[in-house]
Amino acid sequence: MIGRLKGIIVEKQPPEILLDVNGVGYEVTLPMSCFYELPNVGEAATVLTHFVVREDAQLLFGFNTKTERALFRELIKTNGVGPKLALAILSGMTADQFIHNVEQGEIAALVKLPGVGKKTAERLIVEMRDRLKGFGGYDLFNPAPASPGMAGGGAKDEALAALQALGYKAGQAEQLMKKIAKPGMDAEQLIREALKSMG
Repeated sequence: MIGRLKGIIVEKQPPEILLDVNGVGYEVTLPMSCFYELPNVGEAATVLTHFVVREDAQLLFGFNTKTERALFRELIKTNGVGPKLALAILSGMTADQFIHNVEQGEIAALVKLPGVGKKTAERLIVEMRDRLKGFGGYDLFNPAPASPGMAGGGAKDEALAALQALGYKAGQAEQLMKKIAKPGMDAEQLIREALKSMG
């Protein structure tokens, strides 16, 4: 699937851009928070994308960061939230603000967003609170930074992300890493050793 596009911005018409990628023009719709950060028409841009196929349309949604895209993907899993509303939510506040409001149960802040009534705000808080735990600005493709003092950050980051994808809690995965990590181990060895020590 289309996960990333890199090209020249040919047109900018909020909330859409036309991105020329080697002669092919992609129409990409972005949240306004992302749209404002884009370079000018005629300049190069890279956008992370989420592709939606419907009976009547094929749509590309674009984001500047993996966190924004991951949050969009979580939003559209929520009952009653489609891509259009998810886009409106991310246009009205940053990903970090949204995560904070959900964690704190701040219905009033969510109701201020276009298209979000009291019931939708309550549903977002109930359905997303658990899913956003430990979301802290990363997703499976953008792992949390390694703890200070841990050598070979890249391999450990990859291993931590893999363990979390397998269902281990972030704290549990980090404890395992501290216990089994030795200098020079690659991600695959770290994962194998971690799973062995759990068994």
